[in-house]
Amino acid sequence: MRVPLRWVLWDVLDTLLKVRLSVGEQYCREAERMGLNLSPVELEAAFRRAYQRHSSSNPNYGVNQGLGGQSWWTGVVRDTFSQCKVHDKVLLNTMAHNLYQGFCNADNWEVFPDSKKALESCSSLGLKLGVVSNFDNRLETILTACDLLPHFSFLMTSEEARVAKPNPAIFDLALQKCGAPAASVAHVGDHYVKDYLSSRRVGIQGLLLDRHNTQSQRDLPDQHRLTSLEELPSWIQRHMESCD
Repeated sequence: MRVPLRWVLWDVLDTLLKVRLSVGEQYCREAERMGLNLSPVELEAAFRRAYQRHSSSNPNYGVNQGLGGQSWWTGVVRDTFSQCKVHDKVLLNTMAHNLYQGFCNADNWEVFPDSKKALESCSSLGLKLGVVSNFDNRLETILTACDLLPHFSFLMTSEEARVAKPNPAIFDLALQKCGAPAASVAHVGDHYVKDYLSSRRVGIQGLLLDRHNTQSQRDLPDQHRLTSLEELPSWIQRHMESCD
């Protein structure tokens, strides 16, 4: 017999919300405010290179190298614009500061249409909710701006935890917050390795959100896949019935 479900943990980015415009477009708008005329396509490509470079040299916002979210992102933004031939240090720092603060605003984020209803359904079924996200410490501000924060009992960012998914240690820390056995906890996220596999590695009931039906891993049972968060309440109810 299965253990009754008590908690649902959530990934955030591309699970509950997404960036409203592409990074290239966001950076292009900031450049325009500074009187620069840059290509969003070139900025997008430059950002991807910068992000990969900084993620490799200083993973998880450089928390173990003495950095942190704001310093790390400042480096990424400076690198991005430098590749597009912007070299004025004051200008680079100003744009980095503005973009870091700007991404705290709800205007830059789009909550998926099924997110709030899914969160409300979980709560109405008597479940507690938490977040486990590879995000920096702006997450609380962002979720507040997007009117999602009240749904959660706790937030665990990788910057705060000093460890990032797919390292299962971040889920061990989340289980301590839950005060519940892993078998009584589910996790919903959009990444096969970072969310699904790493949560299941510690005994959590990982569910993969596959909005575009593109995941084809052979070891992913159909009952562990959601194509919409609208399917989650039915999964929970089936689980509860199997525990009776």
